[in-house]
Amino acid sequence: MSSRADEPWGYAEDVDDIGGQVAIVGVGEAEHSAASGRTSREIGATAVQRAIADAGLSPSEVDGIMWSGFGGEQLDVDAFHAHFGTSHDMWTSRRGGGTTMAATAPIEAARALHEGRAKYIVNSFAVAWATERGQMVGGPGQFHAQQDFKQHLEVPFGWFPQPVYFATIARRHMHEFGTTQEQLGAIAVAFRRHANLTPGAVMHDRPLTLEKYLASPTIAAPFRKEDCCLISDGGAAYVMTTPERARDLRQPVVEVAGVGIGTSHTGSNWAQQPAFTSTPQVFAAPGAFAMAGLTPADVDVLTMYDPFTIVALMQIEDIGFCPKGEAGPFVEERGISVEGGALPTNTHGGMLSHSYVLGIAHVVEVVRQLRGEAAAQVEGARVGIYGGYTGPQAATLVLTKP
Repeated sequence: MSSRADEPWGYAEDVDDIGGQVAIVGVGEAEHSAASGRTSREIGATAVQRAIADAGLSPSEVDGIMWSGFGGEQLDVDAFHAHFGTSHDMWTSRRGGGTTMAATAPIEAARALHEGRAKYIVNSFAVAWATERGQMVGGPGQFHAQQDFKQHLEVPFGWFPQPVYFATIARRHMHEFGTTQEQLGAIAVAFRRHANLTPGAVMHDRPLTLEKYLASPTIAAPFRKEDCCLISDGGAAYVMTTPERARDLRQPVVEVAGVGIGTSHTGSNWAQQPAFTSTPQVFAAPGAFAMAGLTPADVDVLTMYDPFTIVALMQIEDIGFCPKGEAGPFVEERGISVEGGALPTNTHGGMLSHSYVLGIAHVVEVVRQLRGEAAAQVEGARVGIYGGYTGPQAATLVLTKP
């Protein structure tokens, strides 16, 4: 493992080797939509109910639950019991949810399963940010606005909020590597096409061509609105157990083969990060692949946290699918489309075109791909990746079909 001394701007976290110890046996999503009037707990309950049913289990058999303290009210243990009318003891962890924790939740689950504290564990995340948008509560903009560093040293210079941060990073990537507007557009167009193929995607009925993308107004140069993620209501969940128990359940087994976590010293203060055009995936991915005994060349389908096209582009480089600075030509020439691309990516549409539920729907998509039941299916998919991202951290989750 890399250490802080070895890596000047970040490092790889020490991670338990859980390869082959956890299987994902059920997945579910609530409806992804514009403002719906639902609460995040109501949305989360729907997603969890569908994930449990998908696994062929009953709520009383699920004896572990994971959620996140970030993102508003989540389906915690009390809300689970209130919704399902249950009262049994449950192992609990607040180290679940979306973002990087959608990738790292299996680490916590593996410990609980190994120690016999739970047999079936559900992880969920939901947002009602489209409904709450008028109140400007709960989202990452509010979270960042409350940070002292940003309040005093970034906001006064106009470097706020997220679209401005990442537009600056995109411009730097263009300057350093010759990345073009058309290459960013290729990402937006590919993800939109995948959403068009996915009935539950928010942008399912809104096609996008490169011509339309280039004609769209600039909102923070070089970004157009299609370079930026959605704001939506929605949620997703997945159920974990041991591979041994998984073989007796309804669905084909999907195993966790590897997990890696990378951390940046400068956190969400991107202005201070020396490697301005990189993500902590450079630290997370190698450990995940090593644990899995695989390489990027083995990957059949990639999903990754995509708040902006440039973050998707950088992660393609940082996870190891091409050298640094070459993701622009990679997406333009080799392709990331499910329809003939070398690396089918965000095959449900991602946060740019499917829904903004902070990555947990990406894990659901990988599971469906490996089962062979995705709406935009990659033929013969056996190895899938989810790349989680928060800025301060990145995480790589490798899933396989045994």
